[in-house]
Amino acid sequence: MPAYTPDARRPARVLVPALVVLLSLASAVLLSACSGRADAQGGPPPAMPVSVAPAVQRSVTDLETFSGRIEAAEFVEVRPRVAGTIDKVHFTDGASLARGQLLFTIDPRPFEAEVARASAQLAAARARRELADAELVRAEKLLQNKAIARQEAEQLAAGARTSAADIEAAEAALKVARLNLSHTAVRAPIAGRASRAAVTAGNLVNEQVALTTIAAIGRVHAYFDGSEQTLLRVRAAGGQPPVVRLGLADESGYPHQGRLDFIDNRLNPQTGAIRLRASFDNRDGRFVPGLSARISMGTSAPYTATLVPERAVGTDQDRKVVVVVGADGQPQFRAVRLGTLQDGMRVVLGDAVKPGEHVVVEGLQRIMPGVPVKPQVLKVDARGLPIFPAAGASAPAGN
Repeated sequence: MPAYTPDARRPARVLVPALVVLLSLASAVLLSACSGRADAQGGPPPAMPVSVAPAVQRSVTDLETFSGRIEAAEFVEVRPRVAGTIDKVHFTDGASLARGQLLFTIDPRPFEAEVARASAQLAAARARRELADAELVRAEKLLQNKAIARQEAEQLAAGARTSAADIEAAEAALKVARLNLSHTAVRAPIAGRASRAAVTAGNLVNEQVALTTIAAIGRVHAYFDGSEQTLLRVRAAGGQPPVVRLGLADESGYPHQGRLDFIDNRLNPQTGAIRLRASFDNRDGRFVPGLSARISMGTSAPYTATLVPERAVGTDQDRKVVVVVGADGQPQFRAVRLGTLQDGMRVVLGDAVKPGEHVVVEGLQRIMPGVPVKPQVLKVDARGLPIFPAAGASAPAGN
């Protein structure tokens, strides 16, 4: 193995100082980076962006919502008033009918014969009356001459009165016969839409057979159940009957307006509910009896209230809160008492929120007590609901 010379060991002494210098520089860079991160963590957090909208003030009426059922204002089961054989059906199943329109014809021949018999009986009764009157006149003359006994004259007078009564009976029988003949033409008692014909020509029917049904379509009723509190609020409001609005399953909101026209005379003791009814115009035939409906009814007199968007209301344990952002950007958590919901706007009772104050409607989860926020004021529509920027526009991120 060759021996080391001083020239061979010299490169090792040169590398050691260089390595020390590199390690020192790396340590300095690392310490500088750590110090920079510590400074960043120790500074205040940036203001988080949120969307706000102003609270509004307007006149409102407390509303309650119900589930109801639509029924026809008039509904008739058409039954024959005389027994007989159906001769002809005069309408199409499901047709719209006018009042008095001919629906069925019952074979009229037996009733025509009865009319003829009653007419003959009336004629016979009148003939008997004429004879009785003539005999009474002769008897009165003979009685004046004392040619007959008074008892005989009285018997003739009684016979004349009996003949008069027979005429009245025969006239009544003829009226009944003619009435029965008219009932062979079964007509619509109301205007409306018919169901199908339950019987066809050739069937024997009587008063127990339902021939068809007719539901009036000009107006409909919506029946729904209200609570005891509902009844008391409606009575306390006084004045005109409350406005009732209705929406069907395929509609949004409550586009149809009607009037409360009936409140039952007692509450159901088992449920504590009372039956209510509202009337709606149905000239366009949109409402079909039996449909379910969503119903909204005002249960108070109009009053002035402050409203905020429903989405601005949050929950803090067992209380409802609204976050108000002042001019300094500081969020203020305010506990509120809520009233009714009005087209997406919630009534705030009391003075916890004042009209014009900005409430947070988007970004609630980013707010920390005592940390300022960066509010973006949104425009609102006629109801007071915020109008959010279109997709792609500059705006804070959503909730």
